[in-house]
Amino acid sequence: MIQASIFLFIGTTEIMFILFIVVMIFGADKIPEIAKGLGKGIRMLKDASNDIKTEITKSAEKNGIDTSITKDVQDELNKVKDDLEDFTGSVRRKL
Repeated sequence: MIQASIFLFIGTTEIMFILFIVVMIFGADKIPEIAKGLGKGIRMLKDASNDIKTEITKSAEKNGIDTSITKDVQDELNKVKDDLEDFTGSVRRKL
């Protein structure tokens, strides 16, 4: 059985078609510049969101708000994620 790669519910054929259209519109020489710009934009967005998180945490600690609940919630989410990965992993192996 051949297993096709799926990324964001898009099949391999659709990804190849999208890449073909991108090459036709922008040209092969512009794609690295576009990818570099997208990478910088994503990095800036990540950095900004991390800065906002740290500022919120600092402000909460400064005002005496208990932030330990977020750690507990994150731990529970990680446990559920691990359990789900264990379950889906066994299902994937059977396929």
